[in-house]
Amino acid sequence: MEFAVGYQLTEEGEPSFVEIVRDFRDHLSEVYFPWLNMASGRAALTNRRGYVNWAGQQRLESDLRAFREMGLQLDILFNANCYGRYAASQFLQNQVASILEHLAEIVGGVDVVTTTSLAIARTVHRHFPDIDVRASVNMRLGTPRSMQYVAGLFDSYYIQRDYNRDLDRVRALRSWADEHEKTLFMLVNSGCLSFCSGQTFHDNMVAHELEIDETQNIPGWTPHVCWNYFQDRANWVGLLQNTWIRPEDLHHYEDLIPVVKLATRMHSDPRRVIRAYVERKYEGNLLDLFEPGHGPIIAPYVIDNTRFPEDWFEHSSQCSQLPGQCEYCKKTLERVLVKT
Repeated sequence: MEFAVGYQLTEEGEPSFVEIVRDFRDHLSEVYFPWLNMASGRAALTNRRGYVNWAGQQRLESDLRAFREMGLQLDILFNANCYGRYAASQFLQNQVASILEHLAEIVGGVDVVTTTSLAIARTVHRHFPDIDVRASVNMRLGTPRSMQYVAGLFDSYYIQRDYNRDLDRVRALRSWADEHEKTLFMLVNSGCLSFCSGQTFHDNMVAHELEIDETQNIPGWTPHVCWNYFQDRANWVGLLQNTWIRPEDLHHYEDLIPVVKLATRMHSDPRRVIRAYVERKYEGNLLDLFEPGHGPIIAPYVIDNTRFPEDWFEHSSQCSQLPGQCEYCKKTLERVLVKT
């Protein structure tokens, strides 16, 4: 099993992301990255509230060349949930083609395009047949049927993260993928709520973040389900019932998922995340490995990763996910929740 890590454009004086990648090169397969200010599944790379990092493109291209020299695959993200009026446009098709042609000139091209857009998938599939077209985790493809519907557009898939702990389902998805010559990938350190009611709303907001940042929004309200939900301590047990996989439990997927994705694009300490999963162990606050981490909500408490019971994965991977049916997670939370 190898890892795909998300690129950060670091500030002057900060450790280069290239150096982090180089330190763990033997365990990595891909680096995924967005393109400058084009909408993606996270904040824009080089624009913050109108302030543009004019050296950003040069830095990004230099870092991409360094990753290429290390023999890593490059995965560009066109994974915004919404492209507005350009969603099915020739403009979007031309924009994507222009970026891919430019990257072909400066770094020898990309190996993968990860997208939520059927229009972009069609564009790449038709005009850049050597590029692997990958369905984003944000498409929430969690059944063989959902994958079959778009099999003509995608070569590989991120599975719906809500089913990460359902090994029987993962095996069924892997069986379908093998039968149809597709490849499965999985995101293992998302801190998002499982089956989040607000995911579509949130993903659409992120796609329009540059506009939203410059709008007078509702004061005193956080439009994210998780940050509101966990304000009530009675709901903290939900922190254990999400989609993440502990580093210690990753070995259960060795025969199922060849490359796992680590969310590091916005993480404050990507080195910590990569090291923990590479080493398959972590001593510290488990929430510090996730994106988002939710650690500030429960401070001064932490979730001590070393205190999980030996049968944690066995129970969590067989959970019915029916509220009120089991007290196991509540008892586990009492065990792992520590006041610092």
